[in-house]
Amino acid sequence: MKFSANLGFLWNDRPLPDAIHAAKAAGFDAVECHWPYDTPAEDVRAALDAIGLPMLGLNTSRGDVSAGENGLAALPDRVADARDTIDQAIGYADIVDAGAIHVMCGFASGAEAHTTFIDNLRYASDATSRSILIEPLNRHDAPGYFLQTTDQARDIITEVAAPNLKLMFDCYHVGRTEGDILTRLTDLNDIIGHIQFASVPDRGAPDHGELDYATIFDALTDWPAPLGAEYKPGGDTDATLGWMQRFR
Repeated sequence: MKFSANLGFLWNDRPLPDAIHAAKAAGFDAVECHWPYDTPAEDVRAALDAIGLPMLGLNTSRGDVSAGENGLAALPDRVADARDTIDQAIGYADIVDAGAIHVMCGFASGAEAHTTFIDNLRYASDATSRSILIEPLNRHDAPGYFLQTTDQARDIITEVAAPNLKLMFDCYHVGRTEGDILTRLTDLNDIIGHIQFASVPDRGAPDHGELDYATIFDALTDWPAPLGAEYKPGGDTDATLGWMQRFR
């Protein structure tokens, strides 16, 4: 079993290159991040090269965070801005050799938002050979987010019909919204591009809560890539890592 450190949450009190080194020292097999754009991509690439870890993925920019935006790709009046964030993410991913780009859709609803999201995903999928990921966010943490369920994600992936468009399956978000994690993993296996995890309901380390990660990880023994630890440590990250040796 291999694990990736999501540096949006883990060691996020450090500069990103330092967090990459910390992940290596802690025994992670890869890293991933949320929005690395304040750090020069060349600095991130140098840190990755120095320690030999791959960058699995990054997110498109959220947009105007001060105005409450959380992604732009489903916003009908922000198409040009959404495509700028996609271009930005692809450019950054090309430098750091990130495996995937998570295109964030934002707060929207309705048929026009659906069409806008489809068009922007086709734009993203055509613009790069890297994996394009979409991720449903749970209604408790992100009420009003356009993409809310894995069934909705499957329908979108089918409609776009791009070979590099995949589902980001976050056990935390699916656990909060749908439950039945093992069945959903099996049913969606053909479209999953990356798997993330955290405890439910507090989004802490996977050593407590409603989800039995010993059982979930046992079912994922043959998953070919590192699983993404995207949990909130609630303090010193190193103090929360006992789960990793247990589940390896």
